Amino acid sequence: MADPYVTLGVARSASEDEIKKAYRKLAKELHPDRNKDNPKASEKFSQVTQAYDLLTDKDKRARFDRGEIDGDGNPIAPFGFGAGAGGGGGGFQPGGGHFDFSGNDADIGDLFEGLFGGNKRGGGGFSGGFGGFGGFGRRAQPKGANAAYRLAVSFEDAARLAPQRITLRDGKTIDLKLPAGLEDGTQMRLAGKGEEGPGGPGDAIVTIEIQPHRFYTRDADDIRLDLPVTLAEAVLGAQVRVPTPDGPVMLTVPKGSSSGKVLRLKGRGFHKKAGGRGDLFVTLMVDLPVDDDALIEFAQGWKNGGNPRGRMGV
Repeated sequence: MADPYVTLGVARSASEDEIKKAYRKLAKELHPDRNKDNPKASEKFSQVTQAYDLLTDKDKRARFDRGEIDGDGNPIAPFGFGAGAGGGGGGFQPGGGHFDFSGNDADIGDLFEGLFGGNKRGGGGFSGGFGGFGGFGRRAQPKGANAAYRLAVSFEDAARLAPQRITLRDGKTIDLKLPAGLEDGTQMRLAGKGEEGPGGPGDAIVTIEIQPHRFYTRDADDIRLDLPVTLAEAVLGAQVRVPTPDGPVMLTVPKGSSSGKVLRLKGRGFHKKAGGRGDLFVTLMVDLPVDDDALIEFAQGWKNGGNPRGRMGV
């Protein structure tokens, strides 16, 4: 039930970028792969991941800041019930007896039923004098720890949201459906797939690591690609095959294209969180052969090149 701000070492006013930066620093230091002989580091890694998950969920963060949920995301008992003896506003003590309402499994409907006329088991009043209140007094059993995983996803799979298979610590495999708006560092929660505990299992937190590509680069939801073309294709125009994450497609190279000309393939980028896909921007790069006698002879006799640097004043 630690304060997630304290766990990540950030101020309560921290921005999402500051929270993400703090998490990445701690996750790198505490990752289980780097601390195989330090079980406490693995536990701390899970706590850091859980804190990051709560603070990057705008709704949960707001509820935590208002005191509605604790650092584990569990509802906090209403009306100040559960404070220890002597604490401010503590726990309702008829006849000198102390009733502990701190359990997170308390049902609000049962509370009002017990206080204002509800004894389902017969008649009115309170069940067994002041002994019950419909289950209040039981403390919620803590769930098991969350289990942290890191999943490497290829650039192409991330762009087209191809399903990914992950093997859990118990040896079971799960096929994950990647979400739109996927980014490097995106976290996915698998409910009930964490460590066992008295109150049931915790969750599995899967952090996605998008692998770099040898010729694609990402630009927000778009992809950029430098595409080599021959001199003849650039001068005369051509239909050329272009790789995309979804497979090769044909692209029209306009007649008289220079190196640096950018062409667009719509809808061949990453899936956007709001729907649709980004584009693939192709930059043409004229690739000249080395020591080609015919090309050298042509260039020596060609006098119509002008001065392409004239626009630069040189």
